[in-house]
Amino acid sequence: MPDMEIKQPACAKCSARGARSAGADRHKRKERIGVVVTDAMNKTIVVRVGRRVRHPMYGKEIRLYNKFYAHDEKNAAKCGNHVRIVETRPLSRLKRWRLVEVLPGGAGMSAAAEPKPE
Repeated sequence: MPDMEIKQPACAKCSARGARSAGADRHKRKERIGVVVTDAMNKTIVVRVGRRVRHPMYGKEIRLYNKFYAHDEKNAAKCGNHVRIVETRPLSRLKRWRLVEVLPGGAGMSAAAEPKPE
C-alpha cells in the first residue's frame, strides 16, 4: 500500500493555501431559545429550553426540557420572557450561557398574575 496518503494536521501553512484549518469551527457557538423560569438572582436567569423527541420503542412524541443558567448583564429578562442564549466560557459553577436578546412576544408576567380588563 505505498500509494496511501498520509494526512497531516492542519497548520498555518495549510490555511494559507486555502485548506480547512482546525480552528475554522471554533467560533460557532450553540444557541438556544427558551423561556425564563426565574430571574430572582442578580445578573443571572434560569432558562427552560424544550425539545421534542420520538420515543424509541413506542413512537410517541414526548417533550424534554433542560434548564440553563445564563448571564444577564443588564437584568433585562423577566420571568416568562422568551430569550435567546448563546454558549460561552464558564462564568461560575453553573453558568455557561449568556443572554443575547429578549425576543418579542414573550409574556412579562404569567397569565394568572395579569389583571383582566373589564
